[in-house]
Amino acid sequence: MSQLFTPVQIGRHTLPNRLVMAPMTRSRSGDDGVPGDMVAQYYAQRASAGLIITEGVFPVAMGKGYVRTPGIETDTQVQAWKKVTEAVHTKGGRIFMQLMHCGRISHPSLIAGETPVAPSAIKPEGQAWTPVGQVDYVTPRELSLTEIAGVIEGYAQAARRAIDAGFDGVELHAASGYLPEQFLSSGSNQRQDQYGGSVEGRARFVLEVLAAIVAQVGADRVGIKISPEMNFNSITDAAPQETYTHLVEQLRAFDLAYLHVALFGASVDYHALLRPRFNGAYLAGGGLDQAAAEAMLAEGRADATVFGGSFLANPDLPERFRQGAALNTPDKNTFYSPGTQGYIDYPFMTGTNAG
Repeated sequence: MSQLFTPVQIGRHTLPNRLVMAPMTRSRSGDDGVPGDMVAQYYAQRASAGLIITEGVFPVAMGKGYVRTPGIETDTQVQAWKKVTEAVHTKGGRIFMQLMHCGRISHPSLIAGETPVAPSAIKPEGQAWTPVGQVDYVTPRELSLTEIAGVIEGYAQAARRAIDAGFDGVELHAASGYLPEQFLSSGSNQRQDQYGGSVEGRARFVLEVLAAIVAQVGADRVGIKISPEMNFNSITDAAPQETYTHLVEQLRAFDLAYLHVALFGASVDYHALLRPRFNGAYLAGGGLDQAAAEAMLAEGRADATVFGGSFLANPDLPERFRQGAALNTPDKNTFYSPGTQGYIDYPFMTGTNAG
């Protein structure tokens, strides 16, 4: 029997299969960061995943980086997320919330006219997705030590609110060039205090955020996502192998539920480098198909495998894999557009979108 369809322990949860739905920005929430009924239907359709990891959710208003992305800061947002978790649990699924503070990958129009924050005042290349379309990023403001403590507390309270909203756990997004990776990477962090300089200093923010989240909800409900050498959002690091080896070795002390590593064109096999250094469940992702996932599990290179676009376009992906059925093709034109098209209208094998 395929290992994809065998149970696996992820923290306190026993998953029925090893197919994890990747966190994917979909931009279907309100401008107030409140997910609507359509969001609940989207995730419930995909409840046959061993685990769903949500799109990135901003823990505090200053963490918002894109138009129509959801938050978990207000009571209204928490109540809306309760409908999502209830819909998923009714279908027998499990769901973690990904906490995503975008830091400098934002724009004043998204954060009430404020200047985006970062470890250092270094302007990223590229453009932000705003209510009026794409506009150039601005130079961010360097966080003070007092402000860093406030951001960390914001993450901790967001994790608590996620559990209050019914989530089975939370994932810290420490990839894709967002705030945790901005601290971690030498190209975006030029601080000379305890949060910069050496690899130990640059990793401090990530580790302190994790410690604060774990104190709120328990390590067995916490995962972290990293993506070494991912060429995205102007993120660079002078010695990524050293950086990520150090980080993952420090993670061992937390006894986290999982480490999620997504690789996209890295220069070395980070799965081989990092898996032996981590003591929890290891989730591997990054452009996998069924054959690649099967091979990783059979070779013991991962405990579970993560699928993005395949789950986006195939709400019944586990059953399609089980039966060797054809897959729907993702429509890239509707990845981030508002409305139901390309969101909750992908057909199941039965030819419906009801599940």
